[in-house]
Parts: sequence; C-alpha cells; structure tokens
Amino acid sequence: MDKDKEKQEISVLGRLFSLEALLVVMGAVSLISGAVRRNFTGLLLGSLILGGLLLFIIIRRRSNRK
Repeated sequence: MDKDKEKQEISVLGRLFSLEALLVVMGAVSLISGAVRRNFTGLLLGSLILGGLLLFIIIRRRSNRK
C-alpha cells in the first residue's frame, strides 16, 4: 500500500513541475512578445506570471524547511 502512495506522490510532483515549466514558458513568451510588439499588456502579464511563479516557489521552499 505504501508503494502505491509513493507512486501517486511522485506523479503529483511530476505534474506540478511540468506545470511550473509551462508557466515559465508562458510568462517568458508573453514578456518577449509584449516587448517586441511594444504592448504594455503583454509586458504586464508576463511580469505578473513570472513574478507570481517566483513568489510561489519561494513560499513553497520556506514551508518545506519547517
């Protein structure tokens, strides 16, 4: 039973990391396209996505230390 739980946790972590990678790509694409097109909305969205992701990673690491 414990092996099934470990596999389930690994798959959840795998999905979480892939979602983080997808967010990084989405934020970078939005930021770059906003800069190239001189579109303030794209720059803002890219900055918010990357900043929020960075904040999420920092909070998650601090909570895992305890």
